[in-house]
Parts: sequence; structure tokens; C-alpha cells
Amino acid sequence: MSWRGSTTVSDRIFACLPYLFPLIEGLGFGKYLFRQFPILKQTLVWQLPPLLMADYSIPFAELIILFALYFGVVRNENISHFVRFNAMQAILLYIVLILAGLILHILVPSIPIVFIIETISNMIFLGIVAAVGYAVVQSALGRYAEIPTISDAVYMQVR
Repeated sequence: MSWRGSTTVSDRIFACLPYLFPLIEGLGFGKYLFRQFPILKQTLVWQLPPLLMADYSIPFAELIILFALYFGVVRNENISHFVRFNAMQAILLYIVLILAGLILHILVPSIPIVFIIETISNMIFLGIVAAVGYAVVQSALGRYAEIPTISDAVYMQVR
């Protein structure tokens, strides 16, 4: 839906960029799939090494990016609603991944069957790749990506 006005090409590009943030975080959940299907790792990760190196070499890089996106983009009324909506949605996807990682970390010692942990990690990874892929395609087309529950929370945050 583009009820807030038309989007320019630069808005569409800038709306797609924040989704790299949850995608890079979600790569950790794909380690089991990457082991089973090396071509998947080559396909998804071949363009991300500079971003991954910056993420691991700078202390608290994820926290800095999170606050920069939130205060610099989402809360900046001078930036179009379309870009702010997508930045906030990327932040919420990132927070969902952090919570999923915490829950999975708590469950690992209590679940002795490795197959269950692998399945949960694969589901989280495939879910985030699907959500990010959908959101990027919709943003590139100039449409608001409606991800259930997350988009509702974004609409409450972004005016």
C-alpha cells in the first residue's frame, strides 16, 4: 500500500538497505543448512564479507547500527515515511532474531536431541530470509511490506 504518497527511486533503495541488518544477524542461524548445502552459503554470503568484517571488527557495531537506525532514520521526520517504516521494520526483525537466539540458547542445554535444535535454527533462518526477501522486493517495488504483527507494531511506532 502506498497511501503516504509516491516513492522515489532513492527512497526505494534506502528502504532496502536496513534489511541487511537482520539478514546478517540471521546468518548465524543458518550454520546447519550451510554445512549441509555449501552452495547455499556461497549464494547468500558471497557479497556480504565487507559487512561481516565490519560487524565483527568494531566493538558494539550492532548496537551502534541499531541506535543509528532508530534515532537517525526512524525518529527523523525529514526522511520519508516509506524509508522510516522499512528501517523500523528491519529493527524489529533484528529484535525478533535476538530474542529467538536467547530462547534457543536457553533451550540448548535442556534439549539433548541435536536434530530439534538444528530444525529450530533452520526454521528461524529460513523465516528471516523469507521475511527479508519479501520486504526487500516490496520495498524495491515501492510498496509497504506487510509482515503480520511486525508491521502493526511498526505502524504504532512510525507516525
